[in-house]
Amino acid sequence: MIRNCKAPVSSSMIMNMRLHVSSAFKAKVAMSRFEPGTSISYEKLHENIDIVRKRLNRPLTLSEKIVYGHLDDPVGQDIARGRTYLRLRPDRVAMQDATAQMAMLQFISSGLPKVAVPSTIHCDHLIEAQIGGVEDLKRAKEVNQEVYNFLATAGAKYGVGFWKPGSGIIHQIILENYAYPGVLLIGTDSHTPNGGGLGSICIGVGGADAVDVMAGIPWELKCPNVIGVKLTGSLSGWTSPKDVILKVAGILTVKGGTGAIVEYHGPGVDSISCTGMATICNMGAEIGATTSVFPYNHRMKTYLNKTGRADIAALADEHKDDLIPDKGCKYDQVIEINLSELKPHINGPFTPDLAHPVSEIGAVAEKNGWPLEVKVGLIGSCTNSSYEDMGRAASLAKQALDKGLKCKAAFTVTPGSEQIRATIERDGFSKILRDVGGVVLANACGPCIGQWDRKDVKKGEKNTIVTSYNRNFTSRNDANPATHAFVTSPEIVTAMAIAGTLKFDPETDYLTAANGEKFKLEPPNGDELPARDFDPGQDTYQHPPAESGSVMVDVSPTSTRLQLLEPFDKWNGKDLEDLQVLIKVKGKCTTDHISAAGPWLKFRGHLDNISNNMLIGAINIENDAVNKIKNRLTGEYGGVPDVARHYKANGLSWVVVGDDNYGEGSSREHAALEPRHLGGRVILVKSFARIHETNLKKQGMLPLTFADPTDYDKIRPDDKISITGLATFAPGKPLKGVVKHGDGSQDIITLNHTFNENQVEWFHAGSALNRMKELQ
Repeated sequence: MIRNCKAPVSSSMIMNMRLHVSSAFKAKVAMSRFEPGTSISYEKLHENIDIVRKRLNRPLTLSEKIVYGHLDDPVGQDIARGRTYLRLRPDRVAMQDATAQMAMLQFISSGLPKVAVPSTIHCDHLIEAQIGGVEDLKRAKEVNQEVYNFLATAGAKYGVGFWKPGSGIIHQIILENYAYPGVLLIGTDSHTPNGGGLGSICIGVGGADAVDVMAGIPWELKCPNVIGVKLTGSLSGWTSPKDVILKVAGILTVKGGTGAIVEYHGPGVDSISCTGMATICNMGAEIGATTSVFPYNHRMKTYLNKTGRADIAALADEHKDDLIPDKGCKYDQVIEINLSELKPHINGPFTPDLAHPVSEIGAVAEKNGWPLEVKVGLIGSCTNSSYEDMGRAASLAKQALDKGLKCKAAFTVTPGSEQIRATIERDGFSKILRDVGGVVLANACGPCIGQWDRKDVKKGEKNTIVTSYNRNFTSRNDANPATHAFVTSPEIVTAMAIAGTLKFDPETDYLTAANGEKFKLEPPNGDELPARDFDPGQDTYQHPPAESGSVMVDVSPTSTRLQLLEPFDKWNGKDLEDLQVLIKVKGKCTTDHISAAGPWLKFRGHLDNISNNMLIGAINIENDAVNKIKNRLTGEYGGVPDVARHYKANGLSWVVVGDDNYGEGSSREHAALEPRHLGGRVILVKSFARIHETNLKKQGMLPLTFADPTDYDKIRPDDKISITGLATFAPGKPLKGVVKHGDGSQDIITLNHTFNENQVEWFHAGSALNRMKELQ
């Protein structure tokens, strides 16, 4: 039985800790935000590290220490970077509201009574930016009442903490409350690595992975390679922490970190604030990295102290040797960046790895025909919404105001948490940002994930926006494919919003004051942390009750927002014969292309309804169109989900064929659930992004890759493909694809996979959830 199978840990291994919040809250909620049993066991971490170091007989990187320190079986686990699968015991689970719906629906389906590890839900994705923070939050509570009620009651029923709408963005809340040096945390959002700024290993996953951990089952992760980024020199002037990851993204590209943890080290680390390190780790998701991490240092200690966790800082000091890399440790790849020479960067449009120095972007934009006018500047998001970020942006806004200027572009500000909102309001930053023309939005994701009711341009109108966000895929922010979105630091966003053009380089260019005087903006400045304690604002946390037997979790059978799950069918024991190619995708296909966010977020708890967005953003190689494919049964063209539904209704299973890094971007498992729900069996591509490949496996799909990437060119849009060799499906053993063309000819191709023995059982059972039930 799986029930209540949390691994026992002796009391001698654990130093129980009282985790505090800001001083204003200490008296009334000192333990309320942290579930019973929350503890930090540096002794256990050290014990496991010592076992593994002796076994491997070599120095360990920091990420290896934390990951291997959480092994379920440090004595017997096979450990080989990039090859073996590790079985781990994460300390905590965090879920944002858009993904928590499906995660909790799956947990309910498991039949388990309570979560086995501390877990939280964070309401940050469903709040649409429209007017301003107060009005938008009020409207969101009304529009999403059914979903919020489901998440609140499900949390109460199953022992999960619930951060109400308005609390803030999940990653900022984690940094302020739950992350600490040495913790292993998984979160159902791709930017969970934000916690690496506090010396944590925080990894983004799909909801089914979260269910495993909440069920007390060891969690599987392919043993990561380790990319070292050595930092020398120090940040100064206009250069910010964001420029580090913008530079790294340009070097490694959107798939260069796949299968690896990026570990920052070197003397330059100490010049970066804790929240600055979090910014760098956060956007590491854009290079496909499993996660990113910084070594424990005095900047982290200062942040822990300021956020009411001095006791954790004291323990981390005692165990510092386990929270930094061993001398002489080896990385699989090393990148060196001299922070003293690093220049401000701006990346885009349409992909986060297209890196440009700010000094060059104007000329590049002119050459490529990108709109020079900045229509909107947007600062905030989970990547850049710290006190320091807001202070530095406000310092620039104040200079403009002193010269009688306001922003030429529209300007929005998104605080990362209620604590940040309350503190920047108290300290005057919000007023300065509003006075320069800014609109302060709700403490939520907002435009960063497409929750933006944008009115200033029409769909299809070519325009430029500049953001301090992390991701800038086509249509992501405003559902307009003609919007050219660029990502940069909050400082550069603010400067460009004031100037109104991409051609403005604040290091060299002048502005014209209201009186006609020419002036240059002085480099931004801002305190790392508030001189006074943080103002925690409103208490927005709901702790699960000790006794939840009377709590009811209702899902109406007529709801359009929520739907209880039915188990997927088991494998029938036969090869997959004559799968119809549903669509052959051309070029980049992110999870935004596979399962769009924005207005579709409202259906994240209803699998059938959200499946109507499946692959509607993918480009069909047959006609270079989106959401227009040929139905091979009728001969007519239709939308991708409509054709898939027609195939399913007629008993025809199908396959998607794709290009490189398929499934790049968000962790959303809906991109895997939808194809399974609509009758898909195989996704066949050149290569996968890590999270999406795992999500597909969890739902009983077959994610396969061409052994020879040029075989992609052999597939025609009207082909049928049979997958053979499933009777002996096993780790490391390729499968065969029989590609049947319309003219009667065939191609036989070799198909690789990364399934291990447990994952093969997921396929046999029809899904990982089905397999979990079989083992109860």
